[in-house]
Amino acid sequence: MPELAEVEWHRKQWNPGIGARVQVVFLHARKRVFRGTNTRDLARRITGQKLLDSQARGKRMLFRFTNSNWLGIHLGMTGSLRIEGPEYAPAKHDHLVLGQSSRSLVFRDARQFGRVQFHHGSSPPSWWRADVPEIVERDFNRPFFERFLSRHGKAPIKAVLLMQDGFSGIGNWMADEILWRSHILPAKRVAKLTSAERHSLFLETKFVARHSLSTLGHDDSDLPKSWLIHERWSKEGVCPKHCIPLRRATIGGRTTAWCPICQR
Repeated sequence: MPELAEVEWHRKQWNPGIGARVQVVFLHARKRVFRGTNTRDLARRITGQKLLDSQARGKRMLFRFTNSNWLGIHLGMTGSLRIEGPEYAPAKHDHLVLGQSSRSLVFRDARQFGRVQFHHGSSPPSWWRADVPEIVERDFNRPFFERFLSRHGKAPIKAVLLMQDGFSGIGNWMADEILWRSHILPAKRVAKLTSAERHSLFLETKFVARHSLSTLGHDDSDLPKSWLIHERWSKEGVCPKHCIPLRRATIGGRTTAWCPICQR
């Protein structure tokens, strides 16, 4: 599933369309990605409007159009955004295509765990507003961090890092990266974390989020070769520091990888 940095990368894929008018909207109205969305209203109101800007929050994106129109997209597990030519014919899994004079803005989602939402109004939609600060923001601070951890003392720390109401945008690989850099065993209960571990966890969460946002491209190849991510996907993956095989288990419903030396 795309995480914070991947979502930001996908958001930027539609940037060439900023300032251009949507001439035609193609969509697969009955598909699950449009659950709860009035697709007729979406198509009618977006047609003829210009894309003004966009922003990302956690694993979601919001695109603003003229005449007070807002389009929200969540990529789910297999969603992606891309640009195609102006005469592009939507394929089976291209559930939303916004045709402009010089290009087509395409949202594709083969497994349909993503979502498209629409809102017409002068202010951003209520489903976009959130009380959860972004990790790279100043409001994601130690008091917020400590309060959230204190509410989940019995849970393994890996599972807590995946909770979007605390760690917005963090997913499986980022959580493993943070824990590896913090030298914390993923299965360790939050209440058992030492003050030094909590301090390291906070700093590494900030670091991984900021660094991945500034460097990650369409895949993980742009990230430093010393990071765990380049080894965690492979069954033969080893710790970048100790070159010993990584261990694996399912924690918080997700496959987790860690180094038995770094994370005891």
